[in-house]
Amino acid sequence: MTLDQARRIAMALPGTLEAPHHHFTSWRLEAKGRIYATAPPAGDALHVFVGADERDAALAMHPGCVEKLLWGGKVVGLRVWLASATPAIVKSLLRQAWRAKGGAGAPA
Repeated sequence: MTLDQARRIAMALPGTLEAPHHHFTSWRLEAKGRIYATAPPAGDALHVFVGADERDAALAMHPGCVEKLLWGGKVVGLRVWLASATPAIVKSLLRQAWRAKGGAGAPA
């Protein structure tokens, strides 16, 4: 899985806007401005902001490619290592994060 593949998945979700966020790339709901995923400059990972239930399930199901994402000592989502992740895993997690931030409609 590459960052360009993840970008295409994120941009296929309705109402998504890609924009810089500090030194990261971010994907957000255009109408609400809520960020649901970011990517660090190295392009080797994706940060997805899913809820606690989705996070725990992904950690149990995909321990080889996801880990807890910490911000100030608090768990805020998941870090997905793109080289180890499949497109299906990334698509599922991006959809969950998109919905968690208020995305509605039938995602692509």
